[in-house]
Amino acid sequence: MKRNSKTLRTITALAIVAIVFVGFLTNLGIGTISAPGIWDISILCPLGALGTMLASKMMVPRAVVSLVIMVVLIIVFARAFCGWMCPVPLVQKLRGIFTKPEKQAKAAKANGKATEAAAGIAPLTEDEKAALATGCEKDSKGLAGCASCAKKRGEAMDARHFVLGGALLSTFIFGFPVFCLVCPIGLTFATILLLVNLFAQGDVTWSLIVVPAILIAEVLLFKKWCHKLCPLSAFMSLIAKLNRTFKPTIDNAKCLETAQGKKCGACGRACEEGIDPRHPELSEAAWSECTKCRSCVDACPAHAISMPLIAKKGEPVSLVENEK
Repeated sequence: MKRNSKTLRTITALAIVAIVFVGFLTNLGIGTISAPGIWDISILCPLGALGTMLASKMMVPRAVVSLVIMVVLIIVFARAFCGWMCPVPLVQKLRGIFTKPEKQAKAAKANGKATEAAAGIAPLTEDEKAALATGCEKDSKGLAGCASCAKKRGEAMDARHFVLGGALLSTFIFGFPVFCLVCPIGLTFATILLLVNLFAQGDVTWSLIVVPAILIAEVLLFKKWCHKLCPLSAFMSLIAKLNRTFKPTIDNAKCLETAQGKKCGACGRACEEGIDPRHPELSEAAWSECTKCRSCVDACPAHAISMPLIAKKGEPVSLVENEK
């Protein structure tokens, strides 16, 4: 059976948007992805919870409870919200409308060549064997090591963390969550609400033009929003350092590189976050950036990658975080 988590993720995100749309249309009071719930019972986005307390300059019980719940969910699922629920990737697909067909064809051709090269499964070079040996080195717990001197996204502060700090500081200074005015997640659902009001009540305001315009501008101007600017992504990656569940796990007995000594790298190319499951020491990002998207699982030609709730002791593993 062909595995395609990408399609499932898109359907999941669309389903959430549809549920919110119906909720607005029927006035069910289920909230949005930023504040889901029912009637008076709801939880806040972690940034919203922090913003609420900073703006009021006091501890707010509802915000504290929401923050604790969200932190627990992030510890268990890491950045799965980004991979499965966030509407921003859906909005980013609009960029394809403004991309010239020849550029799309060129990109598709380049991806096709990369796939064909991988399909050849050439033998590993000596350098790759050395890197693999480092990546598969076992620690005292029988897990693989992938220590690297290189700085990776998520290991140290980057632009996202400065945006996070700025968002919280501005909220404290001005007394209201300034970032929420430009947050693409909030703008997405604000657009939905405006459209519902337009068709249901004939409510026409300047917001109907301004809000979608800001959202589209962010999508077009900030193509790397999630990787470079998103403060929610930064917040979740900080908490996700504690994540120990649903980690991609490689069965070395099936992996083409360890079992047959052949070049593959399909899992590394499939990861949109820049994580190389087979060679973590060569990754562009730390494991705290994993969105549990399962792209590496789908991409593996030998079906050697799985994502168990918790990796069993003694199980062949090569994907383990090494940040201490």
